[in-house]
Amino acid sequence: MNTTEHKKATKAFFEKWSVKEVSERGGYQIFWIELLQNVLGDENASNRISAEEKVRVDNHTNFIDIYLPDVKVIIEQKKRGIVLDAKAKQSDGSFLTPFEQAKKYNDDLRQGEKAGYIITSNFDEIWVYDMNPKVRGVYEPVKILLSEIFKYSEFLKNVLVEQQTTKVEIEKDISFKAGSIIGKIYNALYKQYEKVYNPLTDEILRDLNKLCVRLVFCFYAEDTDLFPEYNYFQHYMDKISADKFRKELIGVFETLDTDYPNRDKFIEKALNDFPYVNGGLFDGKIQIPQFDEKLKQIVHEASVLDWSKISPSIFGAIFESTLNPETRRIGGMHYTTIENIHKVIDPLFLDDLKHEFEQIKKEEKNKKTNLENFQNKIASLKFLDPACGSGNFLTETYTSLRRLENEILKELNKNQKIFGTEGFTKIKVSISQFYGIEINDFAVDVAKAAMWIAENQMLRETLENVAFVEAKPLPLNANDNIVEANAIKIDWESVVPKNELNYIMGNPPFVGGMFMSKAQKSDMDYIFGKTKGVGELDYVCAWYKKAVEYVGNTNIISAFVSTNSICQGQQAVTLWKPLIENGVEIKFAYKTFRWDSEANIKAHVHCVIIGFSCDNTLLKPLVEDGWQSKTDNSPKVKPLGVKQKRLFENNKITLVSHINSYLLEAPDVFVESLSKPLCDVPPMRFGSMPRDGGGFVLNAEEREYLLKNEPLTEKWIKPYIGSAEFINNKQRWCLWLVDAEPKEIKQCPTVYKRIEFVRQFRLNSVAAGTRKFAETPTLFCQIAQPDSDYIIVPKVSSERRRYIPIGFMPKNIIASDLVFLIPNATIYHFGILTSNVHMNWTRTVCGRLKSDYRYSKDIVYNNFPWPTPTPEQKSKIEATAQAILDARALYPDSSLADLYDPLTMPVELRKAHEANDKAVLQAYGLPKNIAEADIVSHLMNLYKELTSKF
Repeated sequence: MNTTEHKKATKAFFEKWSVKEVSERGGYQIFWIELLQNVLGDENASNRISAEEKVRVDNHTNFIDIYLPDVKVIIEQKKRGIVLDAKAKQSDGSFLTPFEQAKKYNDDLRQGEKAGYIITSNFDEIWVYDMNPKVRGVYEPVKILLSEIFKYSEFLKNVLVEQQTTKVEIEKDISFKAGSIIGKIYNALYKQYEKVYNPLTDEILRDLNKLCVRLVFCFYAEDTDLFPEYNYFQHYMDKISADKFRKELIGVFETLDTDYPNRDKFIEKALNDFPYVNGGLFDGKIQIPQFDEKLKQIVHEASVLDWSKISPSIFGAIFESTLNPETRRIGGMHYTTIENIHKVIDPLFLDDLKHEFEQIKKEEKNKKTNLENFQNKIASLKFLDPACGSGNFLTETYTSLRRLENEILKELNKNQKIFGTEGFTKIKVSISQFYGIEINDFAVDVAKAAMWIAENQMLRETLENVAFVEAKPLPLNANDNIVEANAIKIDWESVVPKNELNYIMGNPPFVGGMFMSKAQKSDMDYIFGKTKGVGELDYVCAWYKKAVEYVGNTNIISAFVSTNSICQGQQAVTLWKPLIENGVEIKFAYKTFRWDSEANIKAHVHCVIIGFSCDNTLLKPLVEDGWQSKTDNSPKVKPLGVKQKRLFENNKITLVSHINSYLLEAPDVFVESLSKPLCDVPPMRFGSMPRDGGGFVLNAEEREYLLKNEPLTEKWIKPYIGSAEFINNKQRWCLWLVDAEPKEIKQCPTVYKRIEFVRQFRLNSVAAGTRKFAETPTLFCQIAQPDSDYIIVPKVSSERRRYIPIGFMPKNIIASDLVFLIPNATIYHFGILTSNVHMNWTRTVCGRLKSDYRYSKDIVYNNFPWPTPTPEQKSKIEATAQAILDARALYPDSSLADLYDPLTMPVELRKAHEANDKAVLQAYGLPKNIAEADIVSHLMNLYKELTSKF
């Protein structure tokens, strides 16, 4: 709500409750629900509040007035008139203040349920106690009068509603601070290495990376009870002088790698108190440089940071991008948001597991056995990320499974308190279930460390929530499942046998065909061989084909994040046709959305997520970004269950029977390149290509100079138009010397020099075809200008526009090779091409330049299924098409970019297009309110019918 609405709601709340007669037991729930809902904007307030929560105190059952479990807040409500810091007699004879009473309840809650805030209230006042002494030092309340609710609403909203969001923000903030300070350590260490090794060898750089990983673990371990006491590593190393720092650090690492029985019998106690870590993290000696005072101080600064709150899913990627020389050259810190990771793993497996768990909880019969079997099931699942980078998909997947396991453990031991060791439950989900392949050696080390940190964090979370679990944080579990290799050329069976694997997931590299390195092109050749069109495929396509070859006829399900171009244009054919013809099914898909994978430099990539396997599913979820969520009452889906109420927020999910390579609910049709139109319409051609180095093209000043100084050139200077000129109403000209007399050319020295420039430009080209055209330097390399007026279609147009602007051009305007032209086209053809039906087809099958439409003659135009209208329908389209041109003419000073901007499109033009869209839909026999997906499905069926006749 806006400020005015908020003030009004707050005033109404105050006026009601400042005079309302209400007792402690009568109406306090409504008070808090209305405060949360009406003042703080929490629409889910009534579902979040747990009233009169039972708690055992000194063998007596007591009741917490209100408990908010999601944000862990206890509210002790008193009658109006009760003084909130006055002691009152309790049922056991003791005298306690309302806060002391609530704190007594809180002390008896399990660790994971203990309150972060305790609130006491008498309706006229609300006192908020922060229970984290690290934050406030003492339990001093923030005292809020009912009349001050508006003033304190943001504070109360943070305490009562948004703590979970705040927790994520804190993790993100600390992760970035940690990444930044490790960058400082890296730079300082690099300089110390350079004093001895210049240039640094690959082996020394690897040691530098390993040293940073080991230091990170020590910083984390001392903040999370893995070391003997808080800040143990910091206190130990602070006592060491800079000149002895290196030697002591080597000793610490050796101790962490040595089991207690094998340690030096005369080792000093302070060093021996470091635990045995194992797991391979400290295995092997590395070169460690000398430390100076500056470097020692930076290490101290890193130790002071609270590393216990970092997010391994975020920090791992930040850590790698901070220190990896390749990403350091790009600049900035990079990470994949946890939200985006869940766009992959939730529909892949997590939604189904959560749904299964909820069903088990509802059924009391054989509940314990079913829960134990379910725990064994999730502990048996195995996952592979074959482009794991710093392990963010692996760590977040592991964390999600462990949190699900925690819920299972709580359910198994509900309302039980077990002391001693009998009845302890074992944690079964392990990092050994997770496999990764990564080509960068440092990223492998970071991924392993991130997995260890995630394992420890989840153990701490388990012990906070389930106090009767048998678990030891050290020594670390072996973590050899993340291997350093080229995922394209290694046999994935050597990493994990496919008969043991359940899921493949990840975010393989986003590299387009034109931007691949030689090594990446070699990988593509290795996977695709002589496949026609392989040069246009994105690098990620190699992972799709490799995954399909690996899984064979198993039930393994894969899901990759990919650039959306793999489902557009020729790639939708080259990649998907052989896969689908060999039994691959798209099981779910997340249609084009913006993948925000970087923090500081905010590079946005337009992506899709595709889940695929070789087994069939009756119904498949298809997600569209940016839609309002709603309850889906579709039937249950097996084996890939889609929860009826669990939909992506702000997205639309549709359950469909089939998803094709364009991510549509439509049959498997592959729109392949055609050299001429599928239907009986005028052929489209490219514009003329100068290949002149700019020698033929003129700006306004150059044109004026020629007209003034060489008047003969007037008949050769023609308006010259490409996409930018056409859409933005810009003017350029060119020298069009077709049929120009040599004698006249020689009378124009400037033109003559330009022709010589063109000849030299072509002669110096590396392309043999271009050098050949040096023999005809007065002409464009390719001349396609028609002798009639024509329709012009830009090659590239913004995705923001509902319609690609097209129009008619007179034959004297020279069309460049940056547009397509259709000679002898009629107003009817214009009406169809400018319609929403044609735009739906274009959006589906065209390629993209970034996210902009890249129109294609051979894919889009030649394959487009035209309607067969009646004479009346054709006449109507001609009329509505003319109305579009008339509406444009009302704004002669506006460019097409202005007219087709969604924010500034004139009403007359919008209405003209809507009328034209309706007329074109009638020609196809389609209703006016049909959805875009249904239009495309209809066109795909028409296309299939037309091509079946060949």
